[in-house]
Amino acid sequence: MKKLSFKIWMLLLVFIATTIVFLVVFTNFLYEELYVQHTENSMKEVAENLHRTYDGGVVSDEFIKQTEEYNRFSNIEAFTVRNPRELSACVPFDIDYDSLIGAEERAELLAGNSVTKRGFESRFDREVVSVIYPLVDENRLEGIIYLYVPLTKITEMASKDVVFLIGIVSLLLIGMAYISLKSLQKVLTPLARLKEAALSMAGGNYTTRVNVESQDEIGELAQTFNQMAASIQEEDEKKRDFLSIVSHELRTPISYIKGYGEAFEQKLIPEEKQEEIYKLIVREADRMQKLTNDLLTVARAENDEDVETGPIVLAEAIREVIHLVQSNAYEKEISFIVTVDEDTILNVDEPKTKQILINVLENAIHYSPNRSSISISNKTTKKDTTIEIKDEGCGMEKEHLAHITERFYRVNKARSRSDGGTGLGLSIASQLVAIQKGKLEFTSEVGKGTTVYITLPIWEDSFE
Repeated sequence: MKKLSFKIWMLLLVFIATTIVFLVVFTNFLYEELYVQHTENSMKEVAENLHRTYDGGVVSDEFIKQTEEYNRFSNIEAFTVRNPRELSACVPFDIDYDSLIGAEERAELLAGNSVTKRGFESRFDREVVSVIYPLVDENRLEGIIYLYVPLTKITEMASKDVVFLIGIVSLLLIGMAYISLKSLQKVLTPLARLKEAALSMAGGNYTTRVNVESQDEIGELAQTFNQMAASIQEEDEKKRDFLSIVSHELRTPISYIKGYGEAFEQKLIPEEKQEEIYKLIVREADRMQKLTNDLLTVARAENDEDVETGPIVLAEAIREVIHLVQSNAYEKEISFIVTVDEDTILNVDEPKTKQILINVLENAIHYSPNRSSISISNKTTKKDTTIEIKDEGCGMEKEHLAHITERFYRVNKARSRSDGGTGLGLSIASQLVAIQKGKLEFTSEVGKGTTVYITLPIWEDSFE
């Protein structure tokens, strides 16, 4: 596979070659259009001036002499002859009379038109351009005015400046090569670093970063790579933390169940303690079930974009959810204060909305102290309603509020059984709110509790 640097160098060489070809073609164009054409026009003008002194009839010796006198004051050689064969005595080179004035040329001359000839003459070692102008009287060709000029070669025209031009072109090419080299290095060096960084990332080194040294597209690419690397590293750290949490949460109940199961198998548990041990095994199994259910819910929420919305009465949904979490609240003697508008009808997916309320209420119950209360209310506008769930728990610092819906995030990093949880409940709630085009927000004060604001769309007619 060809490298990018090779392709760029080839493109540069093609550009230089194209420029040189263009200059050559353009120079020849200027030579033909400016110099050669100007010479031909000047010769025709001289011939016309000489022709004005011709009175008709036989070409006189005086007219021939007058033409020869003109040569003293011009660089154009001009001769007047009665017969083209007489030119051999006038010009310093051989002339092929048959090709000089053939049938076509003779017809042009009789019509009063001039004839232009151009060809290489070895005696001069250059091309010679000639103009034949007719002397016609009563449709009879009495003679011709013959003018010729050896053309200066294009290299001779530039001979004085050729060294200067070669020097300028050489310096230009050297300068272009240097600038191209530096430009290639500026472009390819960061790309090579990005390639090395990408290979390092592919090898599992997620701490890899690229130094941003420019503000152009390459710099933006490096910044984007660093942002991508930071996101991958963050996700990797979250997954590692999650695996640690899950393994910790699973290890304890598995150890209890396995240990007491072996004890029952070996009949080591006294009969009076068996009921207590059965309850402990069931509780630990419930913990394992809750964790696996949360993991399955997260996996489904990531790919579940289908929302089947319909009208549900908010107050009735909250009563059903409270009934589902009542057993957990009862253990801690937590009461619910519900002041929800009975007329509010949501336009939502019922199972997803109830899952949101369950997760939020379970989280509130978990962090609320014994014999406290949880208040539930709502405020409705023309488009949506905001459900407020406020607890009297320990609260949290403001720095945690922006992260508590992140998957696997735990305010308390210690993984004790009293703190519990996997950091999935609010993450699931946030996902389910988002796919229903709602909002999930929090306010909290340490020692006073946390308030959760769940904003969801309402049924069109519920606000009327």
